Amino acid sequence: MLPLMSLFPAPLRGAILPALLGGASVFGFAPFYLFVLPILTLAGLYYLLRAATAAEALRRGYAFGLGNFLAGVSWVYVSLHDYGAMDAPLAALAVLLAAAVLALFPAFALWLTARWPATAAVRWLLLAPLLWALLEWVRDWLLTGFPWLAIGYAQAPSSPLTGYAPLLGVFGVSWLAAFTAAALASIAGRRQGGWLLAGVAAIWLAGYGLGRLDWTRPVGAPVTVSLIQGNVAQEMKFRPEKLLDTLELYRRLILSSRARLIVTPETALPLFLEHAPGDYLDELAAHARRQGGDLLLGVPERLAGEQYYNSMISLGGAATQTYRKSHLVPFGEFVPPGFGWIVNLLHIPLSDFSRGDPGQPPMAVAGQRVAVNICYEDVFGEERLSALPAATLLANVSNDAWFGDSLAPWQHLQIAQMRALETGRWWLKANNTGITAILNEKGEEVARLTPFTTGVLEGAAQGMTGATPYVRWGNRAFLALAALALTAAGWLARRAR
Repeated sequence: MLPLMSLFPAPLRGAILPALLGGASVFGFAPFYLFVLPILTLAGLYYLLRAATAAEALRRGYAFGLGNFLAGVSWVYVSLHDYGAMDAPLAALAVLLAAAVLALFPAFALWLTARWPATAAVRWLLLAPLLWALLEWVRDWLLTGFPWLAIGYAQAPSSPLTGYAPLLGVFGVSWLAAFTAAALASIAGRRQGGWLLAGVAAIWLAGYGLGRLDWTRPVGAPVTVSLIQGNVAQEMKFRPEKLLDTLELYRRLILSSRARLIVTPETALPLFLEHAPGDYLDELAAHARRQGGDLLLGVPERLAGEQYYNSMISLGGAATQTYRKSHLVPFGEFVPPGFGWIVNLLHIPLSDFSRGDPGQPPMAVAGQRVAVNICYEDVFGEERLSALPAATLLANVSNDAWFGDSLAPWQHLQIAQMRALETGRWWLKANNTGITAILNEKGEEVARLTPFTTGVLEGAAQGMTGATPYVRWGNRAFLALAALALTAAGWLARRAR
C-alpha cells in the first residue's frame, strides 16, 4: 500500500485513505449490518486528524464524506439512468455532484472542530462527535433534507446504542457512536487512559439496559395483516398497454388475502382514482368487509383540475379515508423553482405532485389507528410524530423499484427499523418490489418477503399505545444536550485562554 501511495502527489495521498475509510463505512449499514464498522472507520479518520490543521481536517473530512456517499448512494444512478432515461454520463455526473454536496457536511463538522480554540481533548472528544451528529441533523432538513447514511442508522436494530433511540432519536445515537469512535482514536493515540475506555463501556452497557425497557405497551389483540408485493417492473408500471395486467394482478393478490388489514404499495394502481373502474373498487372493498376489516390502496388522486396527489385510500368496513403524501421527492415528485430543465432530461411520470397537508391524522381501520407514510417520508423521523401517540400502528408504502437491485431498499428497511425503535410501534412495510416486511416495536423483523418476487406477506401485528420520550420531545432532547455541550466547550475554551 505504501509504495502505491508514493505514486500520488502529497495532497492526494492525504485524501486517499480517508476516502477509502468513508467508502468502507457503507458495509456497516444494511444489508450487511456490521454496526461496529462505521464506528471503526470514523475512529480511523479521527486518528488521522489528531494533529491536523483546520485546512487538513476540511480536506480529509471531505474525502471521507465523498467516499462514503459515492459508495452509499450510488443507487441514485439507477433511478436517473435506468428508469429516468437520463444519459449515462449525465446521470454519473449527477451522482458525483450529489455526493460532492453531501460531503460538505462532515467536512464542515471537522473543519469547525479543528478551528475551535480549545485543548485537543476538548476538540476531539467533546466537539468532534457532537458536531458530527449536529451536521447530520442539519442534513435532515436543509434543502428538504437527505439524512441517508447517518451513522446512527447503522446501529439499528442490534447495537446496544439503539437503547438510546427512544430517548434521543437517531441523531442522539449518532452522537454516541461518534463519541465511541473519538474515544477509540484517542486511546490509539495514547492521549487518554483506561478511564476513557471505562466511560465508553458504561455508555454501551447503559444502552443495552435501556434497550430492555418497554416504553410502550400492547393494546388489544394482534391484527392479522396482508402486505402486497406486486413486483411490477418499473419500466412497465406506467405503460398503458400494461394497465389491465396490473389491475388484474392486484385484484388477484388482494382477493387471495385472508387478513383483516390489507396494505398495497405506493401507486399500486398506476392511474388516477377517478379513472379506476367502479366495479373493480367495489369488489376490493367488499372483500375487505368480508374479512371484517379494510384495504389501504395506493393510487394517485387528481383534484381541482391539474392538482394531483400521491395518495393512500381506505376501502372496506370503515368510512373511506385518505392520506396524501406531504414530503415530496425533489425532481421525482416536484420541481424546485428554476430546475425545470432537469426534469426535461428525465422521463418520470407524475413528476409534479401537490403536497398533502402536514399532520394528517391516523386512519381508523381494521380496529387500529394506522399512521401511513409514503415512500421516503419515513426517513424524516420527527415528521412522523404528529400522528403519535394516537396511532397504534405505522405503515410505510413505497415503490423502491426505482432503485433496482441495489443497496437502497435495504437501507430504507434499516431506516424503518430505527423509526420503530424511536416510536415503540410496529411498522408495516409494503413495497412494490421489496423490501416488504413486518417489524416489531424493537425494529426486529417478524416476517419478510423475498425481494423481486410477487406475493402476499401474511402475518399479525400488535397495536401499541403510550409514548416514548422521543415521541414526546422529538429532537429537542438531543438539541438541548447538544447546546449544553457546546456551552461547556465554550467555557473550557475561555478557561484555557
